[in-house]
Amino acid sequence: MPRSAGRLAAIVAALILVCGSARAEERRGVLEGQTPYFVVEARGDFGIGTFGDLDGEMLAVDGAFYQIKSDGHAYPVEPSLKTPFASVTYFDRDFAFSVPGKLDYPAFLAYLDGKLPTKNVPYAVRVEGTFEFVKTRSVPRQSKPYPKLAEVVKTQPVFEFKNVKGTLVGFRFPDYMRGVNVPGYHFHFITADKTAGGHVLELTTDRVDASLDASPGFSMRLPETEAFDTADLSADGAALDKVEK
Repeated sequence: MPRSAGRLAAIVAALILVCGSARAEERRGVLEGQTPYFVVEARGDFGIGTFGDLDGEMLAVDGAFYQIKSDGHAYPVEPSLKTPFASVTYFDRDFAFSVPGKLDYPAFLAYLDGKLPTKNVPYAVRVEGTFEFVKTRSVPRQSKPYPKLAEVVKTQPVFEFKNVKGTLVGFRFPDYMRGVNVPGYHFHFITADKTAGGHVLELTTDRVDASLDASPGFSMRLPETEAFDTADLSADGAALDKVEK
């Protein structure tokens, strides 16, 4: 399959958010913002991520970056804001297809998998149209000492959208990249009017079309902070799967 020349960039590894404690038994994430969004924006026009102190969910589409805060609303990202984790790319569609209606989230992901020419490369995935149902979350800003992410998501605000037009922005990473990023699919959602969204927990499709960009390369920027230098990053990816899926 021909692949676009785009290169997927990760700003820090996803596992750092989950197991970045100097004490392994605590598993508290390294949540300080390190990289300004003007740096992130120079590396791609499409992607997902978060903000310093875990202050909401980030979604970028068509070069516009949004911060979906714990009230569920989407706000334009100030370039000076910083992030501890983001994945971005310059989206260049390699192939596209329509998705049958009335698929729940597991069936939807299985359908996408069935369309992949190989599961051994990362993909940027864009899905647009009408969804019968979407359930999202966004977490409130955290303060030090940071709680475990598993504790944060227990009280996360949850939002439900019915018969809504919007866009899924996300990635599929191979399992061998576990820890560097979330293996499998990871989606954020924004409504067509760009006013609301969040990290996707559940969905049912109605009439949607999918576009995929296979990425032949991958680069990663690491933090230059004491918190990162002293972090215990030896945990496996189970905790990451628990909070991001």
